[in-house]
Amino acid sequence: MNRMVDRSLQTRVKPVRLGFLGIGWIGRNRLEAILRTRMAEAVAIADPCEEMITEALRLAPDAEIVGGLDALLSLDLDGVVIATPSALHAEQSIRALQAGVAVFCQKPLGRSAAEAEAVVAAARLADRLLGVDLSYRYTQGMQRIRDLIRNGELGTVFAADLVFHNAFGPDKSWFYDKSLSGGGCVIDLGVHLIDMALWCLDFPQVTDVTSTLMKGGEPISAAGDVEDFAIATLTLANGAVIRLACSWRLQAGCDAVIGADFFGTSGGASFRNVGGSFYDFAAYRFRGTSTEELVRPPDDWGGRAAADWAARLASGQAYDPSCERLVEVAAIIDDIYRHA
Repeated sequence: MNRMVDRSLQTRVKPVRLGFLGIGWIGRNRLEAILRTRMAEAVAIADPCEEMITEALRLAPDAEIVGGLDALLSLDLDGVVIATPSALHAEQSIRALQAGVAVFCQKPLGRSAAEAEAVVAAARLADRLLGVDLSYRYTQGMQRIRDLIRNGELGTVFAADLVFHNAFGPDKSWFYDKSLSGGGCVIDLGVHLIDMALWCLDFPQVTDVTSTLMKGGEPISAAGDVEDFAIATLTLANGAVIRLACSWRLQAGCDAVIGADFFGTSGGASFRNVGGSFYDFAAYRFRGTSTEELVRPPDDWGGRAAADWAARLASGQAYDPSCERLVEVAAIIDDIYRHA
């Protein structure tokens, strides 16, 4: 994966034609990041909210305003960026791919492994590039830690602890309807933790999953409830253990607690948010009792996943088999819900 968009491509490729489906805060942020690459043009945007349309037009004043996905797909696009509610992700992605259009989708790709697998199958059949906004991979801190692990500098990694506690909860009602969201904080926040851990460790086989899910301080009791606190343990084929914890509305004294710690036989590494921030991260390497700072803020990482997808699309990349890992992450989320 490219650490940064290759600026030399700007002079060698024709900008790709993109449509944007859903342009709330995240959708607009990804729109802005993609346009900054100068490798794509915003041909059209679709959103039911006039206020969101107005904000998006400040970024892409020449974009056509259309009514939805069908209208977008009638415009001879190279790709579509999807930032809609989770219940729509799989269906909309499949429809775009079947129309021969590449897709960049917000997480989760599907509400289940079956949905995610159907999208990946559609991308494979259409031979089109599929990307999902697993953005923490693109932070400088996680890139450095992954390099340490992949280069063997931490020895054998035998344990990892990852957390994502959000002092706030989602502000859209559909997040709390399991049929629409697929779940609570695990599928919303835990998806990032699972992806970070497996991506750093080169997607090892997970042989066992245990979990505890809670709502309002008590174990989940009703089948349709969505969790606001979760703990899970993933055991790998080599015996290593990954522990995950995530939550909404946790009273932790700050806006967010986000971190990923990796422990190996020759050292450790840590990725942590700074001052309770959702955006500022530092990374450290540990040797015994000593600490070495690897990365400190600032790091403008939020739109890099989208920018990287647009750059690869502009350079002619079609189906990327690495998207099949998305199904593995979704299957682990299924297991977390199944074994709670």
